[in-house]
Amino acid sequence: MRYVLPVSVTESVPPHGRATAQGAGPQRIPGRDPRAQWALTLAIIVAGTLTIRPMGFSGRGLAVAVLFVINCAALLPRRLPEGKVPKHLALAWLTLGTVAAAALIGVSSSGTSYLFAFFLAGHMGFRLEPRPALVLAGICSLLCSGVLLFRLGPGYHELPWAVGLATGVPALAGIVNRSQRQAVLAAIAAAESAERAAHAEARTAVLTERSRIARDVHDVLAHSLAGINMQLELADALIDTGDLARVREANDKAHSLVRKSLEQAQWTVHALREDSLPLLQTLTALLESSGHRGVLTVTGTVREVPVRVTQNLLRIAQEALTNAARYAPGADVGMTLTFEASSTTLRIRNGPATRAVKARIGSGMGLIGMRERVALLGGSVTARPVTEGPDEGGWQVEAVIPE
Repeated sequence: MRYVLPVSVTESVPPHGRATAQGAGPQRIPGRDPRAQWALTLAIIVAGTLTIRPMGFSGRGLAVAVLFVINCAALLPRRLPEGKVPKHLALAWLTLGTVAAAALIGVSSSGTSYLFAFFLAGHMGFRLEPRPALVLAGICSLLCSGVLLFRLGPGYHELPWAVGLATGVPALAGIVNRSQRQAVLAAIAAAESAERAAHAEARTAVLTERSRIARDVHDVLAHSLAGINMQLELADALIDTGDLARVREANDKAHSLVRKSLEQAQWTVHALREDSLPLLQTLTALLESSGHRGVLTVTGTVREVPVRVTQNLLRIAQEALTNAARYAPGADVGMTLTFEASSTTLRIRNGPATRAVKARIGSGMGLIGMRERVALLGGSVTARPVTEGPDEGGWQVEAVIPE
């Protein structure tokens, strides 16, 4: 997920760990190039130096010079980061600058002294909240127009009082710029938050896919190797009896299981690629390759099921057949697939072992994997011993997946 913003990513989005909210530091915002701002500020100061008169070291010239320096000092901090200047200090600094700008208009007799008032008023709107900015801009207009209207200094000959009244108007432009800046910063913060969320979501998806692949690999290996091992153990036991025909039969079955294992590996590759396998045919092939005697019984109206349901039913069947081969060698296995209106149910039931069961330690992941698969589809799985009927003493696994 990506957001395209009207800002340069390399300039506007700070490195990781640096806040982007207002007050965190200087950022390149559209329409506020720092170099242009500095150039404009210096141009005002240079223009004032060349045009404001009188300016000297005595009398009114000294007063003009002092007020000019104060105005310059009030104008230069415009580029300071907002986070570096507390709100109350910014309000005091701009108030002092407003008074100095009005005084400079009155004391000077010519020049561009009025520019300081205009630019300070514009910065009021950008630096302060709208209400104090408008109040201070109104004070600036009243002071500057009052100086000219009531002829409080020699500068009134050069400027009409309406110019002084207009000095507070740039505050409106400053408020608009402030609002745009806050909107851009909010958009940047939202984009960063969305990108972090996208990264987290992608990581979760990767971990989920890794878990799915781990379950698939476990099911294929456990099922295949358990069946092959069972036949080899049988062949080993029959060697002592001298029954070579049955030894060859067990050996042939082991070879057959190897071939079936290769097919299952191909099925797993298909499953990982999200290819759809034929459910009934694949269940039948799994049952035949398990080494057990058994049949697949289908009830209800056969229908196509989603790819994910097919994949997970096949893996559950693999795990159940593997467990039957491990803990109930020689037992019959029955597999029932039931299609109902609101769900699909797979039941695998095996009888008790007919041959000796060798002590084995399982991975403990089989039943966990079944439950994880079914939970992802909103279904349920039960695994319990069979306590009655012809399969008493065996085991049953039942998975119910809703449509």
